Amino acid sequence: MFCSSVLTNGSGTLMWLFKVLCMPDVTLFLSITLCFTLYHRVGAISIHTPQRSLTRSIQEDVIFSVEVACRGIPTMQWTFMSGAVSRSIGTWMPGVYTNITIDYTDRVQTYINGSMGLSDLRLQDTGFYVLTVTDAAGNSKDAGFVLKVNEVLYEDLQYLSVSALVMAGMAGILMLTMWLLNKAYRKIKARRHRQKMQGNKMMKLSCSFVDGQQTAPGIQKLKTCSTNLPCLL
Repeated sequence: MFCSSVLTNGSGTLMWLFKVLCMPDVTLFLSITLCFTLYHRVGAISIHTPQRSLTRSIQEDVIFSVEVACRGIPTMQWTFMSGAVSRSIGTWMPGVYTNITIDYTDRVQTYINGSMGLSDLRLQDTGFYVLTVTDAAGNSKDAGFVLKVNEVLYEDLQYLSVSALVMAGMAGILMLTMWLLNKAYRKIKARRHRQKMQGNKMMKLSCSFVDGQQTAPGIQKLKTCSTNLPCLL
């Protein structure tokens, strides 16, 4: 009777309210739960991360890419964690303020969508990076990233540089050796040519001297042949 009188005489809003109150307990509980869920879904924080595991080399750059969606202007806070170490990187509210810690002032680039860029990577940058997004109502949500920094590229470049220097040195030594051998060969060839010329000259002089002398009794006179060698008459 109470519910019927209220539904007959009340306004539209009151009618709906008392209809809810007249429902069984289970249905009422489900209705309240549904309203509560819908309310929080409307004001929920959404963080989209296309890639959460990143690998880079020393001195390279990295971007922790995210897309944040929430009601109002969110507050972004990035934190670095590695083992027992935990330190704040920076906090910013897009279009309002940006506060980056001294250790990262020259290496961090902030973006309005919550993404963060980190340049000139070092081995110590290996670890976990956590983004905490807080909306105007005080609700917050976290998203984590894993970054691995290695020095494989640096070691390869160093190895290639050393190898190039060694090969260049060996090539220089080989070229110098070939030049010295060629010079020595030319000297030896010139010396043999001079010795041959001197030998021929001495032989001509010897034959000419023998031709000018009178021979002893019983010994035939020598004369030079066309080959410039002494021969018997």
